Amino acid sequence: MAKDNKPRRPKAETPKGFRDYFGADVTERNEMLDTIAAVYHRHGFDPLETSAVETVEALGKFLPDVDRPNDGVFAWQEEDSDWLALRYDMTAPLARVAAQFRNELPTPYRRYAMGPVWRNEKPGPGRFRQFYQCDADTVGAATVAADAEICAMLADTLEAVGIPHGDYIVRVNNRKVLNGVLDATGVADADQQASVLRTIDKFDKVGESGVRELLGKGRLDASGAFIDGVGLTDEQAGPVIAFLTSKGDDAETTLANLRAAVGDSQIGQDGIAELEEIAALLAARGYGPDRIQIDPSVVRGLGYYTGPVFEAELTFEILDEKGRPRQFGSVAGGGRYDDLVKRFTGQTVPATGVSIGVDRLLAALRAKGRMGGVDHGPVVVTVMDRDRMADYQIMAAELRAAGIRAEVYLGNPKNFGNQLKYADKRNSPVAVIQGSDEANRGVVQVKDLILGAKIAASASLEEWKSQPAQFEVARTDLVAEIRKILDGAEG
Repeated sequence: MAKDNKPRRPKAETPKGFRDYFGADVTERNEMLDTIAAVYHRHGFDPLETSAVETVEALGKFLPDVDRPNDGVFAWQEEDSDWLALRYDMTAPLARVAAQFRNELPTPYRRYAMGPVWRNEKPGPGRFRQFYQCDADTVGAATVAADAEICAMLADTLEAVGIPHGDYIVRVNNRKVLNGVLDATGVADADQQASVLRTIDKFDKVGESGVRELLGKGRLDASGAFIDGVGLTDEQAGPVIAFLTSKGDDAETTLANLRAAVGDSQIGQDGIAELEEIAALLAARGYGPDRIQIDPSVVRGLGYYTGPVFEAELTFEILDEKGRPRQFGSVAGGGRYDDLVKRFTGQTVPATGVSIGVDRLLAALRAKGRMGGVDHGPVVVTVMDRDRMADYQIMAAELRAAGIRAEVYLGNPKNFGNQLKYADKRNSPVAVIQGSDEANRGVVQVKDLILGAKIAASASLEEWKSQPAQFEVARTDLVAEIRKILDGAEG
């Protein structure tokens, strides 16, 4: 039997958990990043670009839900035995930079960073292994004024990208308050405290009654399986439930309820004082509870943070894949993490920051109809005569010089219909046509593809005649006439 010597062709497919971004997706993301960067820059933050690769040792054990540092990341071992990995967030590289360049950087150091991060996690609907983050952090400022500034800047950023008042809320809590709650429970065992934290983190999924059961003997989940509880008595669980349900109609009521929840715990009272100061600073700057509010229900990530924590939630409704209304949810989060740089220096270095999930924010804007509109391609200068390629290139150059995207058709020009099909596929707003006759008369034909599509879709015969989609203009007026078409399309 003859041996099959045909080369094995690779599969043309995107790896599982990753995606490709085309045209409008990339343009919209870049525009959003530029808008966010402008807000950060106005607040005095400098850009920082770090390597996409860090040592696993530098990344540390701060990746959520894993026990070993190289779990959850894309890691490999170098010949000299060092383990390297793609960054899983922007904060761990910042901690390394802050430690490595601590003698050169100003204190406090204010930086923002934008780019892709990678997580070796099981992909799912809307959950990818590569996604964009957009961070801003202040390193070296112990005052909670830095936390308040981050919250205000986050609100400014959401509004700058197109999320108005009423469609978002920035919620603020404090890890120290939770520490006070743990003190009030009387639970001293570290493992049991960790179990309490994990149970608190389930509050938004199982509610008050579910948390109460999980803090006690346990509960049956939706599948009927029994989940063991933490084993607290009702008296011990009381401060936790009081903490989770302390949200009042205003900041004063919420803070009073929190004081009752933490009892005599000093660290708990310190955390409440910090929240009180943050609320006062924000109110003085005009950020009311319609934009930023104290909310103890912010519990995600409390095992990582050391002080104030915040989360931006979009409050408007969208329809899910089954047509059911639901709120969009969180698009950003952050807080104070005073122990991260300490891993490198041995000394506590205060730090606070926020991370915006760019892909989720883009999805939210598209769901709201504020993005995802028509993204026009370049003006296409068609080729009627191969020998006059230089003339066509000059036309395109004039359009570009005027700030108009333009290209000359570089495929086989023999079939003119294919050139117009190409322009349609590029979503071009205009096609420019000039044969020998037009060149001799000093004119060009301008085909308005936007109007042509509208006429073909809905216009009557009379409208077709009164609004010709192709017309003749003087060669010297080419740029001005195309500018009119483009301005009309944008208006």
